[in-house]
Amino acid sequence: MPAVPSCLLEPLWDQFAALLPMRDEYAPNHPLGCHRRRVADRVVFEHIVQALVHGSGYERISSPGCSDRTIRRRVKLWAQLGISEQVHALTLEAYDRVIGLGPAEISVDGCITKAPSGGERAGRSPVDRGKQGLKRSMSSDAAGVPLGIVSAGADRHDSPLLGPTLQATKDQVGALPEEVNINLDRGYDSTRTRQLLEEFGFTGEIARKGVPAPIQAGKRWVVARTHSWMNGYGKLRRCTEKDGAAVDFYLYLAAAFVTLRMLIRRATNRYRWDDRPTTRRLK
Repeated sequence: MPAVPSCLLEPLWDQFAALLPMRDEYAPNHPLGCHRRRVADRVVFEHIVQALVHGSGYERISSPGCSDRTIRRRVKLWAQLGISEQVHALTLEAYDRVIGLGPAEISVDGCITKAPSGGERAGRSPVDRGKQGLKRSMSSDAAGVPLGIVSAGADRHDSPLLGPTLQATKDQVGALPEEVNINLDRGYDSTRTRQLLEEFGFTGEIARKGVPAPIQAGKRWVVARTHSWMNGYGKLRRCTEKDGAAVDFYLYLAAAFVTLRMLIRRATNRYRWDDRPTTRRLK
């Protein structure tokens, strides 16, 4: 049984495969002039999706046709090439063309998850008795579509990650509207945050410290909902990757799945096509 429905896996793989570099079926530099056939990218991709969804170690999801070492090598290569970031940008472009993004209202918030293996993007978690944790700072549009993601240690405050998150948003989306409003919680309530928004040319709606949160929920609840969708992937709830590039690879791959799922769900109500999914729930 596939880890995700075929209506999500197939279109994402089509874009993913188009970005992969061309490689020979056999290793051309092998001393004997021959070697075992290289494991197909599609096979490795399906194993990586299983690791993303279930959060299992590579040893558990490996098969006779794809070893755990092959998965690690391919994840490292694809992470260095930035394949998942490019796929996520393509899904955003498709969503904007079919449904329409809402970048005029952007919400930013952070989320802390477990990182028991430590690594480049791990730190002492203030909400988990000082254990190793991962923080991701993410922005979303008015509907909750994930735009830009930045990973850091769990001991990092949300406020210093705002600048890199907004820059990642511009890198993924491209040109933003002339008037952009940023919705933030009271953790960003500081003079430095307001100066940063002025540097980007954005306006900000920031919750004030000392005022109950439900009164100031405003429009930023959508990014919290998107964080919960992202936490539905086991690799993000309990990240065992030590390489920072591999962490970002899985983050943007999950964001691509979330964006594609939102695209299909919204397009189902607006358009009709012959092979559209019949299920009302896409996990």
